[in-house]
Amino acid sequence: QVRLVESGGGLVQAGGSLRLSCAASGKISTFNVMAWYRQAPGKQRDLVAAITSGGSTDYADSVKGRFTISRDGAKNTVYLQMNSLKPEDTAVYYCHARITISAYWGQGTQVTVSS
Repeated sequence: QVRLVESGGGLVQAGGSLRLSCAASGKISTFNVMAWYRQAPGKQRDLVAAITSGGSTDYADSVKGRFTISRDGAKNTVYLQMNSLKPEDTAVYYCHARITISAYWGQGTQVTVSS
């Protein structure tokens, strides 16, 4: 069983930055994909950024150029650096991992951006 624990959320003013962390209980090098999703109230959960075991990354159009996903294999941790935050980035951010056909989710961390 894989356990994912997010941290780093909080309240920030528009234009500010936050870095989210996702600590995994297993070796992230064995994960096919690790990703960040977000869900705003009343909306569906959407992909924000993903990174594959080979290091390829993908981003939602709305965050390209502002967010960066990265990983530290030694710490089994994936990060989401969020810069130039906007009020519309307000959501619960969830860490996600996929290993072959199995998928895992963290409990989520709240990010609130004030205008």
